[in-house]
Amino acid sequence: MDSLDPSALDAHGSATRPVFRIQASPDPSKAPPAADTPTAPPPASERHKSRDHAGKATPEMDLLAVEEPLEIRLSWVNSAGITEEQSVSITMRTPGQDLELALGFLISEGLLSAPEQLANAEHDDAFCASGQSQNTVRVNLQPGQTPDLERLRRHFYTTSSCGVCGKASLDAVRITLSAAPLSQGPHLSPDQISTLPNLLWQAQGTFQDTGGLHAAGLFRLKSQEPELRVLREDVGRHNAVDKVVGWAFSKGLLPLHNHVLMLSGRASFELIQKAIAAGIPMVAAVGAPSTLAVDLAVSHGLTLLGFVRDGRFNVYSGGGRIEAS
Repeated sequence: MDSLDPSALDAHGSATRPVFRIQASPDPSKAPPAADTPTAPPPASERHKSRDHAGKATPEMDLLAVEEPLEIRLSWVNSAGITEEQSVSITMRTPGQDLELALGFLISEGLLSAPEQLANAEHDDAFCASGQSQNTVRVNLQPGQTPDLERLRRHFYTTSSCGVCGKASLDAVRITLSAAPLSQGPHLSPDQISTLPNLLWQAQGTFQDTGGLHAAGLFRLKSQEPELRVLREDVGRHNAVDKVVGWAFSKGLLPLHNHVLMLSGRASFELIQKAIAAGIPMVAAVGAPSTLAVDLAVSHGLTLLGFVRDGRFNVYSGGGRIEAS
């Protein structure tokens, strides 16, 4: 994938890409199917605030999304029979489904690809510098499984808004992605696609309480109706996707042929990369995609939809999976 020609940018850092704008039928009414949502929602915490009522400040308690650091460590036995361990990432996340997050992250980094490589994943508080519990996950590989040490050099710090930083990281992302083609399906109609945001929103319990979390939902067609298989929420959009991918890995579902990944916000380059690594052929986002996201989707044959809301959406790539109304 070539870099964007700087001359194609305007003064505000924008660039053009071709798009098809599609309008679905008015207000399709669909009942939300059951999803594999967490047994306990992501944690929220109360904090003091002042609310202004007609010029008068009133002290109240506000429910906020929880954000804490998580360190992901990888452990393996080398050729000499000695156990080695290395910190792979520190990410700011909403606690909950930490093991899924760690597994999904390693899959998107190309450090884990098959269940037989994994011995187990566990919380390991021995390396928690803050002294708080449950903030370190150690992923143990099976004996004889050695990670790609070159990829382990991608040792970076991720925040709530950015998961890939630096040229070396971007180069490593391109190397990580498999050349395996995505599935030809699923094929969805505009009416089916237009139901996805509402199905996602109805399952976003902690967002409705706090307004502070991103969500990623995995859908498939069941009896020609979109079915939400799993939803994960997190302060980091990349973490929410990692949790979905880690869930699918733990269920033995990868690659996720004939599935749709629905995002509650924008579609960035990194989220498209994670979808491709998991074999997801279609990504739909409530918000806008970036130029790099579109370019990556085009180069891998992924269907990328943006601004999926209010019964309409834009098709930026892979329009062959959209059925005619």
